[in-house]
Amino acid sequence: MKVITIKRKNIFKITLIMSFILMLGMFTTSFGMQYYYNVDFSTGLVTASTLNVRSGPGIQYKVIATVNKNEYIRVFAGVGDWYIVQVEGDYVGAVSKSYVKPIYPSSSNNGNTNNNTGNTQTSSTMNSDEKEVFNLINKQRTNNGLSALKIDEEVQRVARIKAQDMVDNNYFSHTSPIYGSPFNMLNSFKISYKTAGENIAGNSSNSGAVNAWMNSSGHKANILNSNYNYTGIGVVSSPKYGKIYVQMFIGK
Repeated sequence: MKVITIKRKNIFKITLIMSFILMLGMFTTSFGMQYYYNVDFSTGLVTASTLNVRSGPGIQYKVIATVNKNEYIRVFAGVGDWYIVQVEGDYVGAVSKSYVKPIYPSSSNNGNTNNNTGNTQTSSTMNSDEKEVFNLINKQRTNNGLSALKIDEEVQRVARIKAQDMVDNNYFSHTSPIYGSPFNMLNSFKISYKTAGENIAGNSSNSGAVNAWMNSSGHKANILNSNYNYTGIGVVSSPKYGKIYVQMFIGK
């Protein structure tokens, strides 16, 4: 039978090493817990001309992607002076919070993820173009024996974000490089629905956009769909089309 002997000096060294490792582990754990925090918004607007997305929350981490000014990014959490985000290409990393403007504060909902106006009147958050399109759409519905749509404030906000996203990222599609499909986007912004749809258009006039939709079978079907009872409309200026239009429909 072998007997293992350890000198007293070696025992002292081993004890010091183990104590150091234990203390380091405790410090690392408390450090991480101290700096991790939730944020009260899910979308941010990049304010720097070019913003580096790094593999960790600090300049010592390598750059894994970049985003440009006025691009939207998805924000998950904060770590110190950094946000943990997702950007185009499905990169997940960290960016300096100094260059990200929150654009979707959940506090504006007062805890309600579906803050509806409860009527068919235009919302005070809508611009004049959006109000005109809303009224033109409801005129088409009532002329066809359907009830008028109501404004859902959160769907309204998402439609505007989608319209701006189309201009900023120079695309014309139902699928956003940032947010995915309209259904992905509604889900990301925590909007509940039974059915949903989206119309998009590029046009120089509000009536022209609505007429183009009514002359297209698929777009017309969305406008005259009796399963939809709420909507949101985003209209933003476009250097390519004059204006970009996004109308999102949901049924509850």
